[in-house]
Amino acid sequence: MTQFAIYATLLIVVVAAFVLPPLWLGLRPNNKKIDRQEANLAIFRDQLADLDREKSDGTLAAADFDQARSELQRRLVEEVPSEGNAATPLAVQGPSRKTAIAVLLLMPILALLAYGILGNPKALDPAQTASPAQMTPEKINAMVAKLAERMQANPDDMQGWLMLARSYKTMGRYEEAAAAYGKAEKAINDDPELLASYAETLAMAAGKGLTGKPQQLVNRALKLDPNNGHALFLAGAAAMEAGDSKQGIAYWEALLPQVEPGSEIDQMLRSGIDKMKQAK
Repeated sequence: MTQFAIYATLLIVVVAAFVLPPLWLGLRPNNKKIDRQEANLAIFRDQLADLDREKSDGTLAAADFDQARSELQRRLVEEVPSEGNAATPLAVQGPSRKTAIAVLLLMPILALLAYGILGNPKALDPAQTASPAQMTPEKINAMVAKLAERMQANPDDMQGWLMLARSYKTMGRYEEAAAAYGKAEKAINDDPELLASYAETLAMAAGKGLTGKPQQLVNRALKLDPNNGHALFLAGAAAMEAGDSKQGIAYWEALLPQVEPGSEIDQMLRSGIDKMKQAK
């Protein structure tokens, strides 16, 4: 806010230095005499052109031409100085101090109003523009630990357990993630995506593949939503582990339309399907 105020004040002072003096002093150029001089010069040029034309046509002798041109020049020299210096127009006083005061008062007010409408007032508040504190692994661990403590005091908070489970899974702490998912099993049973995530976490925690409870969770997820991509992927992997290539191919071919063609997952699925076809 302080920097903005300084820059805005300097800008107003600079603009005022150019705008206010003419208004305060009430000076405006007197163009009447300039216009008269320009008219005299225009007449002189026209008359000189007429003389040149008459000389060219042969209707005016050379001696008469020189005399007439000298006369025009003399008249011009007499008239132009009598009007004053054309390069320095006189100024006349006009009542404009009220205008100067009004401009001086309105400039900062209008600037603030325009900024409030078109700008971003929050940008003036350092608290709004300060960069968020960088999240370090230590800070993340502390936040997760605090959440775990809160869940011990609120064991019925299903959403809290799910948040803790996802946090542990992201951190690679699969056994703790599986335990947290187990605490929220009531909220998981009717959600195919959560069932698939729970199955994946159990498999990674045990390190024994998708047999047993993970397989049961995947089957339940597909029963709720046969097109769930996560569940189809895990089901195909479980079928491949069990040596059921036909079923594995069916699951992954059903998943292919859901992935971006040419992506890493697309290439992996197609490679796995080819391997299972060769193993049949």
